[in-house]
Amino acid sequence: MEHVFKPLIDKIDLGFFNIQLYAICILVGVLVGTWLGYQEIKKFNLKQEDLSDGLVYGFIFGILGARLYYVIYEWDNYKDNIISALYIWEGGLAIHGGIIATAIFIYYFTKKRQMDIFKVLEVVVPGFLLAQAFGRWGNFFNQEAHGGVVPGATLDLKRDFLSNTLHLPQFIVDQMYLYGPNGLNYYHPTFFYEMTWNLLGFLIMYFVLRKIKKYWVGECLSFYLVWYSVGRFFIEGMRTDSLMLGSFRVAQLISIVLAIVGIIWFAYRRYKRIFPVSYIEEVERNKDEQTVLVAKNSTEDQSMEEK
Repeated sequence: MEHVFKPLIDKIDLGFFNIQLYAICILVGVLVGTWLGYQEIKKFNLKQEDLSDGLVYGFIFGILGARLYYVIYEWDNYKDNIISALYIWEGGLAIHGGIIATAIFIYYFTKKRQMDIFKVLEVVVPGFLLAQAFGRWGNFFNQEAHGGVVPGATLDLKRDFLSNTLHLPQFIVDQMYLYGPNGLNYYHPTFFYEMTWNLLGFLIMYFVLRKIKKYWVGECLSFYLVWYSVGRFFIEGMRTDSLMLGSFRVAQLISIVLAIVGIIWFAYRRYKRIFPVSYIEEVERNKDEQTVLVAKNSTEDQSMEEK
């Protein structure tokens, strides 16, 4: 079998400037997450303008946090050319930095707007996890965030592992034949593993947990922290480009911390009964209120017409 190094394009050349597919994947994820958020605010009677403002500023804070986090741990690569730290289109966004920055922003934004943070979390978190799944395809086009060499004594066996053991489509298998730490070889598509894990988490969060009557509004945060962190911990152990703190992988350390925070917050909230509102009951109550409001407005309009 012939093995040809022929990576997919990673940018769209418009002549006067290039559009990186990495950036497009992130933007698609943001747009999908935003669309989902607008569907959710209808369930909680939240103001659309609040969500619009929050998404715009939250996106900016998230990107800045993700970039700052990455630059801090890769400072040696930027200290001699500080301006290059702004070149986010070349890659280099650490999602944990984005998570931390976004979490801080949501806390202060909801407090300033006097919004119920638990309802806002239900609007934002599912879309955030789904956006992460889309964003990982940016790593695919850049041939980055991959793992080590896949099992197999020969290139044929390694390709067979990706094609017939993992059952990956050919375009992914071809893109995983790249130059890595072990030269030109077939590497684990850890971007795909994490994308799949995130997508599965979203489906559970959105279509399973919300069907459970004892699921409280806002508990998506605890689920997200634990689910994403567990997956990221194991997948990070396979990657070849981890940010390091001494001999430790930073992402694994942060994943452990976030998972523990998610578990403790879930237990503490249940113990203290902080906003013990069932998601199903809250959505139904808001739906009934909207129905009554629509009926009332219709009656008032009819009365005005009769006058």
